[in-house]
Amino acid sequence: MTSPQGVAPAALERVMGVRALAASAVNMTVGSGIFVLPATVAAAIGTGAPMAYLVCALAMALVVLCFAEAGSRVSRSGGGYAYATAAFGPYVGMLAGTLLYTGAGVLASASVMNVFVGTLAVIAPAFGAGVPRVAVMALVYGGLAWVNVRGARPGVRTMEVFSFTKLVPLAALAALGLFALRSTHVPLPTLPPMGALGRASVTLIFAFLGFENSLNPSGEVKDPHRTVPRGVLLALVVVTVLYLTLQFVAQAVLGARLATETAAPLAAAAETLVGPVGATVILVGALISTFGYLTGDVLTSPRALLAMAEDGRLPSVLARVHPRYRTPWVAILTHAVLALTLAATGSFATLIVIANVAVLLLYGTVSLGVFRLRARGVRTEGAPFVVPGGPLVPAGAAVVIAGLLSTVSEREWLWTGGTLIVASALYAASRALARPAATAG
Repeated sequence: MTSPQGVAPAALERVMGVRALAASAVNMTVGSGIFVLPATVAAAIGTGAPMAYLVCALAMALVVLCFAEAGSRVSRSGGGYAYATAAFGPYVGMLAGTLLYTGAGVLASASVMNVFVGTLAVIAPAFGAGVPRVAVMALVYGGLAWVNVRGARPGVRTMEVFSFTKLVPLAALAALGLFALRSTHVPLPTLPPMGALGRASVTLIFAFLGFENSLNPSGEVKDPHRTVPRGVLLALVVVTVLYLTLQFVAQAVLGARLATETAAPLAAAAETLVGPVGATVILVGALISTFGYLTGDVLTSPRALLAMAEDGRLPSVLARVHPRYRTPWVAILTHAVLALTLAATGSFATLIVIANVAVLLLYGTVSLGVFRLRARGVRTEGAPFVVPGGPLVPAGAAVVIAGLLSTVSEREWLWTGGTLIVASALYAASRALARPAATAG
C-alpha cells in the first residue's frame, strides 16, 4: 500500500527481537549523563538522592508504557512519528517527526560526538582540535554509516556489542562499590523536601531520555505487538537498577565529598576504590559509552527520515532502499553527513537547547495519542499490548510531562517554536507539491 502523497513503504528486513530492542533502548538511554549526574543530584538533595531516581523511574514508566502500547499497534518505521501520524493525522505527525529527528536525533548525535572527541582528547590531546578532530568525527560517522548501509543485521550486532561493552565498566564499579559500603555514607531512606525533590527530579529525568530513538526502526522489529512492550520495559528496568546502584555506590565511597565532585563523580569514586587505574577505566568507559550511543544513533535516526519521506513529507529519495542490503541507504548517508557537519562546525551549540523540550513534547503527543489509537482500534500485527488501568496511565504521563514542561525557559520555547514553524512550512510545501501530482493522476 502506498502512503498518502508518498511512496510505497520500504520492504525492510525484520531482524530486531526483544534482546536487540532492549539493548538499543539501554544504549540510547545510558549516555554521558550518568557519568556526572550523581554529584548534581547529591548536591541538590544529599543522601535522599535515590528518591529522585525512583520518582524519575516512575514518571518514565508511565511514558514508556504509552510508547509500548503505541508501538504494539503501529509497526511502521519512524517510532514516535508513525504513532503520532496514526493517532492525529499527517500534520501532527510531521511536527512529531521533526521533534523526534531534531531533538533526539541529529542535534543529540552531534552533541554526543563532541563529547566523544573531547574525551578522546583527554587520552590523546592531538585529537582535540583542527583537522585531527574532524578526521575522527568523519571516520566514526563514515564507518558506522558503512556498517549500517550493508545491512540492518550488522548494524544491530554492532549496536548490541557496544551496548554491552559500555555497561561493563559501570557494572564493575557498581559491583566493587557494593563491597565498600560504609554505613555512615549509605543514603538513608528519608524523603527530602518535596520542592527540592521535584527540582532534582526535573534535572535527573533527562538521564532517562533516549529510549524513543530505539523505536525508530519499528519496521525492522519482529512481532512488534510483543517485542516492543517487552523490549522497552526491560530496558527501563535495567537502566533504573544501574542508575540506583551507581548512586548508592558513589555516595558510599565518597560520602559528602560526592556533591563537590561535579566534573567526574564516578571517576572519583573509582579512583578512591582502586587508585588512578580506576579513574582511567571510567574515562575509557565514558569513551565507549558515547561511541555506543553513536552506533545506536546511526542505526535508528535515519529511520525517522525514511518514514517521513515515505509519506511525502520529505524528498522521496530519502525513502530509497538498497536493492541488495534492504536498508534505507540514502537516509543513513544523509543523517551521517548532517550530524558530521553539525558536530564539526559546532553550529549546533545554539540549537541544542531545543532537544529536551522537543523530546518532552513528543512524549506528550504519543501519550495522548494512545487514547486516539484505542478509540480508532488501530492495530497492525497481532493483538496489541494494552496498558492496564484504562485512561490512568496515558493521563498520568501527560500530567507528568506538563509538569516538566512548566520548567522550560522562554528561550527554549522560542527555539522549539521556530523548529515547529519550519516543520509546518515543510508540511505546507509537501501538500502543495502533492496537489498537481494528484490532479495529473
